[in-house]
Parts: sequence; C-alpha cells; structure tokens
Amino acid sequence: MQYHRLNALMEMYGDLNFTVLGFSCNQFGLQSPEVNHETLNILKYVRPGGGFVPKFPVFGKVEVNGLNEDPLFTYLKESLPFVNPVVGDVKKLFWSPINVNDIRWNFEKFLITADGMPFKRYDLHCPIEKVEKDITELL
Repeated sequence: MQYHRLNALMEMYGDLNFTVLGFSCNQFGLQSPEVNHETLNILKYVRPGGGFVPKFPVFGKVEVNGLNEDPLFTYLKESLPFVNPVVGDVKKLFWSPINVNDIRWNFEKFLITADGMPFKRYDLHCPIEKVEKDITELL
C-alpha cells in the first residue's frame, strides 16, 4: 500500500518541483534481505508485487540508524528530531546503539524543501493526506 501511495504522490506532483526518493533498509524486522540488484524485481513480483514499478528513484540499500547509518539520515534525524523515544519490539530492531531520534520503522518519511532544507518528518502511521497537504503548501 505504501509503495502505491508513493507512486500516487509522483502522479500528483511529479510535474512540479517534487520527487520521491526511495531507500531500501533491512534494519526493521529484517524485511529487506535482498541485495541491491534484486530490489526492483522484489518490488515488481513480491512486495508489493502485481507488476508494481516505482515512478520514483529507488537507491541502493542503506542503514538509517546505528553506528553505520548513512550521513544523509544522520542529518535528517538531527534536523527533525522526535520528542518521544523509540518504541516497539526491540527484538525486531537490528542496529545499535538505539537513539531517541532513530527512524522507527519502514516508510517513515521526510519532506525536504526545494532548497534542500528538512521541513517535516512523518511516522509510518501518518495519514498520507497530511503529507499531501504539506507538499501542496510547499509547492
């Protein structure tokens, strides 16, 4: 469902100064064990499957939390911190150390302005309509 919503955002705003960037990560329940060259086939045939093709760039696998986190995600998390600690089943989180501003699960989203400034952070359960509203306001 999340992938289809990201494609829908590209359909709505892709002709404007907007794009979705997708990053695969295996730190949440080990749900993405594939290697980079397998990612597009996994999306097409498995998750979400049904012939899905992303309408946005999908980058190679990264770590978004822990000692080996990608500097982009360090910057985003420092710029847009959470006020509540990481919650959930720690047995399903595969990084160390766990920090208060860590990304909590797959499909957490960051909205960045056209000039590259982090604008807003959305957790997994944020209604897509809130994200759409903020995108519209920025555009």
